[in-house]
Order: sequence, then C-alpha cells, then structure tokens
Amino acid sequence: MAEVLVFHHGHGLTVGVRDFAEQLRRAGHTVHVPDLFEGQVFDSLEKGMGYVQDAGFGTLIARGTAAAEKLPAELVYLGFSLGVLPAQKLSQTRPGAKGALLLEACVPVAEFGGAWPDDVPVQVHGMDADPFFAREGDVDAAHALVETAADAELFLYPGDRHLFTDSSLPAYDEQAAAQVSHRVLEFLDRVR
Repeated sequence: MAEVLVFHHGHGLTVGVRDFAEQLRRAGHTVHVPDLFEGQVFDSLEKGMGYVQDAGFGTLIARGTAAAEKLPAELVYLGFSLGVLPAQKLSQTRPGAKGALLLEACVPVAEFGGAWPDDVPVQVHGMDADPFFAREGDVDAAHALVETAADAELFLYPGDRHLFTDSSLPAYDEQAAAQVSHRVLEFLDRVR
C-alpha cells in the first residue's frame, strides 16, 4: 500500500479533508494529514486566504516541507487547492517521491525549478469552469504538465465549483468527488 501525505486547502483542515483521508486509510493506505493552519479552520475561503496572506505562502510551503521531513521519502503527495503548493514542490524536489495528486490546482512546473521528474507519476483533477482552476492559469499549467511529464493525467469534470471534493463544504459535488476518489485510489494502487 502507498504512504500518502495530504495537504489541506484554504479553509484549513476541514472535516471533508479528514474524511477524504479516511477513505484512503480504509483502502489500506497509510495517510498523514498535517495541519498547516495550526488548528484554525475558516468558514470562508476569503478568511482562509487572508490568514495565508498574513502568514505568507512561503511559510505555508515551509510547514508542508517540515511535515514531510519527519516521514519516509517514498511518499505520494496529495494537495487540495492551496495544498497543491507544498504537494507539488515536494513531488518535484524531494528525492524518493512516489507520485503526486493535485486536486483543484496546479502551478507551472518552473515554479519549483524546472522539469517534472520522469519517475514521479502525477494526476491533476479540476472542474472545467471552476473560476480558480480554469480561469487563473491552473488548467493551462496542468495541460503543460501533461504534455511534458512522462506519466501524467488531467481529469476535467463538468462544473464551476471550487473545492468540490470536500464533503463538508457547500461546493461539494458528490458525483464528481466520487469519480476523483475512484481515480485517486486506482492511482495509489498503481504506484505503491
């Protein structure tokens, strides 16, 4: 089974993120879910992003890196939206990465130093009309990643919701989230 490090989104470590991690555990995977917001959960994305602005994106990424340093190198990194920043950085730069699962965000590979590692498979998931994913460059970064990486897949789901995979938020889309879960579990079975 795979060992997975999950990074939460801009609301913080919500019940929905914990539930997603528990799904992976029930499938037999070892899952770690650090709290990058130090116990704070925000009822709106705007408030959560305000916290991130005050703390700094670099601080968030450093907290994610610190969480990874306590674990074996052979991890799959999974990030929800904002959590894609540490997940993608570690997937690209930390030796031993087994895979990357980027949910509802993707940044240009150049952001973390160049080419995607040939031995790190990656999946990107997002809604095709999500104003954050589809209209702020993430989908373009995902297409570029799929074109250049040795083992990369992009899955687009119909809809305009951001954080549709979090069952504790109003944007949750049960059908699309079930497809994401199925594909994530298949990916984890393949890379273990």
